[in-house]
Amino acid sequence: MKIILLKDEKKLGKKGDIIEASEGYARNYILPRKIGVEASAKNMNDLKLHKANEEKIAKEQLDAAKALAAELEAKQIIVKMKAGEGGRAFGSVSSKEIAAACQEQHGIVLDKKKIQLTDNIKSFGAYEVSIKLHPQVTGKILVKVTEA
Repeated sequence: MKIILLKDEKKLGKKGDIIEASEGYARNYILPRKIGVEASAKNMNDLKLHKANEEKIAKEQLDAAKALAAELEAKQIIVKMKAGEGGRAFGSVSSKEIAAACQEQHGIVLDKKKIQLTDNIKSFGAYEVSIKLHPQVTGKILVKVTEA
């Protein structure tokens, strides 16, 4: 009996896979636990439409991430820090501060977890910071740290 999996199952396969299972196993285990449905013509068509919709959404998200990356390339963020003795920076700039400054200055909401700082920014100057916008797209933005 052909079955379309509705969930990832370790021994059977991933969601959306079409597997061959014995009649008894399908009727007594897979179907009652809603792990899969019988691969009828209607269910096959639904699976095909669902996969096409997921691909369309994934492409739109990728395009949006690429557009945001291009927009961020042209912008810069200014973060102000207090200065300690001898004009040295007091503390460091975190990804949370960068995300807040970006939203305040440009109206672009960034997730602080997606901002990738190689090491802490502890001095004044300009730094190029990477932002993971999508698994395939990484944007860069210029962060200028100035004295408050």
